[in-house]
Amino acid sequence: MLHGANHNMYGKRDPRQYGTLTLQQIDESLQGLASELGVRLDTFQSNIEGEVCNRIHRALDDGTEGVVFNPGAWTHYSIALRDAVEMLAVPVIEVHMSNIYTREPWRHHSVFAAIVKGQICGLGLDSYLLGLRAVVAAAQAGRA
Repeated sequence: MLHGANHNMYGKRDPRQYGTLTLQQIDESLQGLASELGVRLDTFQSNIEGEVCNRIHRALDDGTEGVVFNPGAWTHYSIALRDAVEMLAVPVIEVHMSNIYTREPWRHHSVFAAIVKGQICGLGLDSYLLGLRAVVAAAQAGRA
């Protein structure tokens, strides 16, 4: 699970768009679901684009079988992160707490949409949980 910039501010940042859950609560919910699904989940959040690139690069060789990624504002312009994600041979699901298509027009474009397995947005915590279910299913299908 990769969390983008400002996600450490969940619970404080614009509750109308993002709700009142904290990043810790989101990660705890994801860990609970991962346990139910019988998978190990690592979570990573950074406000520094290069650190997220480095974490994606490590996923090339560390046994990662799928990625759920909420790139946050990087969704709309980070070619560096897009290029890193494009290197991955595992399924990637892009998720967003808010519906990026009902917000400001500049948020309607995702540089990742064309290279990820799927995108889930606008469902708050459920975007993350559905994203985890989707990436686990895709990873398992890829092993069959």
